[in-house]
Amino acid sequence: MRVTFERRLSQPWWLSVVVPVGAVILAFVIAGILFLATGIDPLSTYRELFNAAFFQTGSLSQTLITATPLAFTGLAAAAAFRMKLYNIGAEGQMYMGAIFGSAAGLYLGSHVSSSAFAIAGMIVAGIAGGAAWALISGVLKAFFSTSEILTSLLLNYVAGLILTYLIFESESYWRQTKGFNATVFPTGKQLPKVAQWPTWTINLQGGIVVPFGAIVAVIVAVILWLLYSRTRFGFGAQVLGDSERAARYSGVRVRRKILAVMGLSGAIAGIGGASQVGDFAHALDGDPNGLQKLGYGYTGIVVAALARYNPFATLLVAFLLGGLQNAGNTLQGPNFPAGLVGVLQGIILFCALGCELLVRYRVRIHRKAAAKGTAAPAPAPKAAS
Repeated sequence: MRVTFERRLSQPWWLSVVVPVGAVILAFVIAGILFLATGIDPLSTYRELFNAAFFQTGSLSQTLITATPLAFTGLAAAAAFRMKLYNIGAEGQMYMGAIFGSAAGLYLGSHVSSSAFAIAGMIVAGIAGGAAWALISGVLKAFFSTSEILTSLLLNYVAGLILTYLIFESESYWRQTKGFNATVFPTGKQLPKVAQWPTWTINLQGGIVVPFGAIVAVIVAVILWLLYSRTRFGFGAQVLGDSERAARYSGVRVRRKILAVMGLSGAIAGIGGASQVGDFAHALDGDPNGLQKLGYGYTGIVVAALARYNPFATLLVAFLLGGLQNAGNTLQGPNFPAGLVGVLQGIILFCALGCELLVRYRVRIHRKAAAKGTAAPAPAPKAAS
């Protein structure tokens, strides 16, 4: 028996649904085997996880808080990966969006009385910060053929150091320098009330609080879907992702497209950084054990891969993984190891990437022909006349 893989000339629509769902189920099965090997009951662990993530009172509000930044970084990764431009820097681009967004919020919150104007200014500033940081890798890729994977990844650490420096190692515009708290522990300046993003409450499960950033993420997903499926820009990006030679032949300006897609990806991550400040922290978080430790940018890669770069599926997967992260934080203790959710997310990523093979290729099983029986006896020679 011989197994071969043949590239699919056309992909059935149902594969885009069945394969990611199957990848998640496979990941939970593999994780369950690992849990059993380490003395952890997988069924009770999964029951506790899903209760803490989605069914306990107040759990959906906390899940939305965690899922909102994951939605932005997942959309940022999906925007670039669809063109096979592997932007691994959504983490750093989110930091820069938080820095620029908080600066706009602090300034506008003190000079304008319109909350809508202040919030819009924070979103625009977050877009500018994230896009500018992503374009560093974009320029190096477009003009010097430098790997965007390497440069965007390394820039994450630079952005993290800048974030820490602004709050802990300088008396910058972002740092609170007056008051008792400022002398005890370095903190960022609190956003004025007018610059804090609003929330809405849904009267379900004891009240589900929906942050404004979650609404913005849905709007960004709709825009991204329209951009890639209904515009010439999206068509050019997909052609370039399939074949650079074909893109050049059809008149696509490759360098300009690389810069545009990297800028778009960074801008989406930058909105996530502004949302993190405006929705939740209400101050720039420079603590390495705070925003930087959460790793939203890296988890966003898992979200985008599992969603197969579909913007709407990205929102759904972000909600699922956000729930798992929220449950991990809630249940963390002696009987629930801190790295359990991280292990599960890593297994989900590997299963998603492995099962992607089934979408692109068809498995063929070739069986060897059955062994033939003994040859028939040769005819007897004719008798001599």
